[in-house]
Amino acid sequence: ITEILDCRSSMEWIPLWIKFEEKVEDGGERWSKPHITVLSLHSLFELRMCIKKGTVLLDLEAHSFKQIVGRWKTGERSLRPEVRKKLMSVLLRSPRHHTTQSHLRVVAEFSTACCRGECWLGASLALGHLGPSPGCSFVSLQQSNQFKKKIPAGAEVSNILVGEVDFLDKPFIAFIRLQKAVGLGALTEVAFPSRFVFILLGPRAKSKAYHEIGRAVATVLSDEFFQRVAHQAEDREDLIAGIDEFLDELTVLPPGKWDPTIRIPPPKCLPSPHKRYQRARTQQISMHLRERKSHCNGNMSAADDRHAPATQHVSEELQRTGRLFGGLIKDVQRKAPWYWSDFYDALNIQCFSAILYIYLATVTNAITFGGMLGDATDNMQGVLESFLGTAIAGAVFCLFAGQPLTILSSTGPVLVFERLLFSFSKDYSLDYLEFRLWIGLWVAFFGLILVATEASYLVQYFTRFTEEGFCALISFIFIYDAIKKMLILADSFPVNWNYKINDVTLYGCICNASDTGRSRLLMNWLESANWSLLTKTECLQVGGHLVGNSCNYVPDITFMAFILFLGTFLCSMMLKRFKTSHYFPTPLRKLASDFSIILAILIFCGIDSLLGLETPKLVVPSEFKPTNPQRGWVVFPFGANPWWICLASAVPAILVIILIFMDQQITAVILNRKEYRLQKGAGFHLDLFCVSLLMVFTSVTGLPWYVSATVISLAHMDSLKKESMTSAPGEQPKFLGIREQRLTGLVVFILTGVSVFLAPVLKYIPMPVLYGVFLYMGVAALSSLQFLDRIQLLLMPAKHQPDFIYLRHVPLRRVHLFTLIQMLCLAALWVLKSTVAAIIFPVMVGHPLIRVATGSLSPARLGGFLPLQKGSKEWPSAHSKSLLELRTPDSHTHAVTTDLRSLWVSGLSL
Repeated sequence: ITEILDCRSSMEWIPLWIKFEEKVEDGGERWSKPHITVLSLHSLFELRMCIKKGTVLLDLEAHSFKQIVGRWKTGERSLRPEVRKKLMSVLLRSPRHHTTQSHLRVVAEFSTACCRGECWLGASLALGHLGPSPGCSFVSLQQSNQFKKKIPAGAEVSNILVGEVDFLDKPFIAFIRLQKAVGLGALTEVAFPSRFVFILLGPRAKSKAYHEIGRAVATVLSDEFFQRVAHQAEDREDLIAGIDEFLDELTVLPPGKWDPTIRIPPPKCLPSPHKRYQRARTQQISMHLRERKSHCNGNMSAADDRHAPATQHVSEELQRTGRLFGGLIKDVQRKAPWYWSDFYDALNIQCFSAILYIYLATVTNAITFGGMLGDATDNMQGVLESFLGTAIAGAVFCLFAGQPLTILSSTGPVLVFERLLFSFSKDYSLDYLEFRLWIGLWVAFFGLILVATEASYLVQYFTRFTEEGFCALISFIFIYDAIKKMLILADSFPVNWNYKINDVTLYGCICNASDTGRSRLLMNWLESANWSLLTKTECLQVGGHLVGNSCNYVPDITFMAFILFLGTFLCSMMLKRFKTSHYFPTPLRKLASDFSIILAILIFCGIDSLLGLETPKLVVPSEFKPTNPQRGWVVFPFGANPWWICLASAVPAILVIILIFMDQQITAVILNRKEYRLQKGAGFHLDLFCVSLLMVFTSVTGLPWYVSATVISLAHMDSLKKESMTSAPGEQPKFLGIREQRLTGLVVFILTGVSVFLAPVLKYIPMPVLYGVFLYMGVAALSSLQFLDRIQLLLMPAKHQPDFIYLRHVPLRRVHLFTLIQMLCLAALWVLKSTVAAIIFPVMVGHPLIRVATGSLSPARLGGFLPLQKGSKEWPSAHSKSLLELRTPDSHTHAVTTDLRSLWVSGLSL
């Protein structure tokens, strides 16, 4: 808002609106924090009267503010010529703005500003210090204004000019809409085009009323619904109708119950405009139907049904074509146009951070599962095989998969199957790798059959019950394994809890010579040596042995390991949330958030190196050869086992293909959720096809089997989240989607393959630091689940529970009962995965398929409602449209039913 005041009698700095109001604090040196506008109802009625009685010029053709005033003057006949001349003189006076300047510049111009007669006090669109700026240099200030970076492209400025003059007897009002948005020169603080101009000048003694009307205009013009009305209005009646619609949505607070001077901060999540659009559309439809009913006597049920909310439809990726490999062909056709963009879309510094983060997580995971596979299979598959298989399988998958953001890895159930298979082969004198080869070939064959028959359409029956249960289980496994590894480390480096300061003289360790296998001459030389001067390493090198109760004591290792472990986790969490803090500039906060995991790893690696304690470090194979020298790099299908093994292998292959299908597709469902706003589509059939072909390669080469890793894949997507670079002050950055590309995963797996040559560098990374990263990944994936919110509700009294939207529509006891059922199922899965029965884990996860047979318990019969993303406050609507036919672009629609009541049905079906 710009006010015209007499500087000799009073000066007043006035607010600006960029979605939220900002006022100039007393002294005029800083803007206030953005806050929600609090208006008097009277000012809105006064505004309505101004539009009704004042001048309204729509689609005025002008290219400067001077032309606007000149053309208005030509058409305004109600004012005397001398009054019109004075108005022109006042309106065309050079404005003075709040601009970003140094302290020296502000002091230098302070005296000049105070000596002026009448002046403009403009609302600044810049951050920093406030001060006047001369008109001659304002164009350059407009172009260099740093605040332009916060305003999205295509934004327009609305200019509101209010004030009091001494030559008017009654208020003069004009609402002007330009035919095309144009730049109005020095009238605006930043170089953005203007379309709307509101002028209110009146006699003296009513400046407060004019000011409140100006605030009302600014508030109404910042409303999305009224903006649509104002852009398409044909006369003043349309504008008045828009104000009436604004008044219909108004919330009024009674006097004496609220102090209007209190500034209400902007909410973290703005309410969706869909409700207002839907309500306006409903009113329009109701009026249309009443008009039709007045002209005809037919049955209107068909018309009513046509406007009824549509049921959730199956997404394109899961629609069956009825042809062999029809779904695979459609996946290829869908992903092919995006293929090259999947590489150049990765040219962003955020992808570099994601590569380092996921690389370290992948290497740690490969070492962990490689070590466990080596223990389970007598080193037939070890750490090197895990590295090689992860690199090749992952890189091929990233190059050709339908969802390249997926990270492949070995999984717990696969590890259990490998252990059982090796034990069975050993008990019955079968060659383990040959037996495993035939199982892998059968699994690949069954996988191709599933792809050919478009079996991935079954994914549409996975509910949030399944997704949350699966994701929560994997997250708990990551958290449990990270803590378990630290406890094992504490056993390897025990703490001397029985240490007593009084017994310090009793502790010692000496080096003694060993005479086993020594020649007499060598023994004579060793006896003459001073063994007490040898270090531990030197003693062992010359064949001595250590004697004493402190020889195996390593001080501070366990405590230091836990400091590194918890420090990495907490530092990662803190830096990830640093983006929403109030310290340092926004680019620095965003950079620290993007590189949060890498910074945490570097910080605590540096601390570990500085202290110099012998904490356990990352161990990477340094030689390229099979872990077990009895095996080669290629497994031959015949020769070691009976011929019938190739047929009998089909039986265990059925269990494995169920495991692969469920694990792969549930992870794909989670990664392709609608709330991630993926733009390039999914590829369920193509992903399963790639995994099936990779089963052939890994079986022939004796490498581990790979399938989608849920938690690491979610961490990959989380590291590639895109947010709006431009956001108004007080507005939270908007989530724009995921940076969809293939390059980060490809580089991660290439680096994993060459890690053998990076061993001299990787050996400086302490294992507790990587365990802290694992803990962070598990907690981050778990915290995104609605399941965690509902567990917290069990512990809260009803009056302290958050205002979750599902609590308004579903009885609390039903929510609690559903949560308890989900907890019991999760506990059952946890017990199952901890035993040898973990091989049937995918069968248990697949329980939502029972819902196919429960048609009578469909969500529609229970009055189900639309899916809700965690943390949102409003219900999304696919049918929302404004009174003026505003269409909101809809993101990728997925067929996964995620509403709470369908979850309730799924829980009962289990």
